[in-house]
Amino acid sequence: MTNFWKTLKRPILMLAPMAGYTESPFRRIVREIEPSVILVSELISAEALRRNNEKTINMIQFLPEEKNYYGVQLFGNETVAFIEAAQVVENINADFIDINLGCPSPKVINSGHGSALLKAPEKTTQMLRDLVKSTKLPVTVKMRLGFYDDENFIKTAIEFEKAGISAIAIHGRTTQQKFKGNANWEKIYELKKYLSIPVIGNGDIISAEMARNSLKNLDGIMIGRAAIKNPWIFKQCRDIFDGREISIKPSLEDQINMFKRQAKLSLEIKSEKIAVLELRKNFSHFLRGFNGASKFRDQLMKISTISEIHEVFDEILELDKK
Repeated sequence: MTNFWKTLKRPILMLAPMAGYTESPFRRIVREIEPSVILVSELISAEALRRNNEKTINMIQFLPEEKNYYGVQLFGNETVAFIEAAQVVENINADFIDINLGCPSPKVINSGHGSALLKAPEKTTQMLRDLVKSTKLPVTVKMRLGFYDDENFIKTAIEFEKAGISAIAIHGRTTQQKFKGNANWEKIYELKKYLSIPVIGNGDIISAEMARNSLKNLDGIMIGRAAIKNPWIFKQCRDIFDGREISIKPSLEDQINMFKRQAKLSLEIKSEKIAVLELRKNFSHFLRGFNGASKFRDQLMKISTISEIHEVFDEILELDKK
């Protein structure tokens, strides 16, 4: 299979994989807004996938409009699990496999997964080498600067490239930092000097201007948390990278209509009960920064039907018109 990472339009724009957020309805919204965004699944257990767990299989499904390009992010710590899970990803015709070496969640790292693998770089490098040899899909990595510190960051990333990965995304914090302090982009710029594969920076990007100023010598930008509230950020980034005037963020009414559409798309693949429970979390990010937002967030946490979501949004619009 052709390694598309070599020919992607620069700068590359990527949606960061986020558990509970980057499911198909949200990915489709992002792709509709900016077609060039590389999409990634939620965090997927390699062990569950290799065992054909029904819920996990459902989590990696995608629609044709998500292709070119859509990848599945796997977490785990056993080579055989990654290899067998990769075969499942191949079988659904995804475009690439991403390995999670960045999640700082205590639940994940206490199980020896996610960024915990950075504590054993040689073993992890061998695991990546074996995985790359076993699959026809490009394999990428998302990692942090290190677990406790960034002392071995560059050496580790160089070994990952030698193992055959096709691209690497770096969140500019250590695991110990979690999301505290500011992301250290200088270390990511330094790494790029040593690698020939695409290097994509991640951490604290909340606007197109920040994306432009942070890019420097990197091949692309990955955005996660900021996109939950503002998926239009990818279109704004592409505008500024292509030298166009930045698109104005849609009106409140247009934003609400988009979130209503996300709710509709969720209903196509889930029961109303499950869809509403998950949408509460997504929409709570949107309900910030305007008059009465806290009241509406409280309302949102109590709803149980899609029609009630519409009622909350309609009330927000009525208040905005006054």
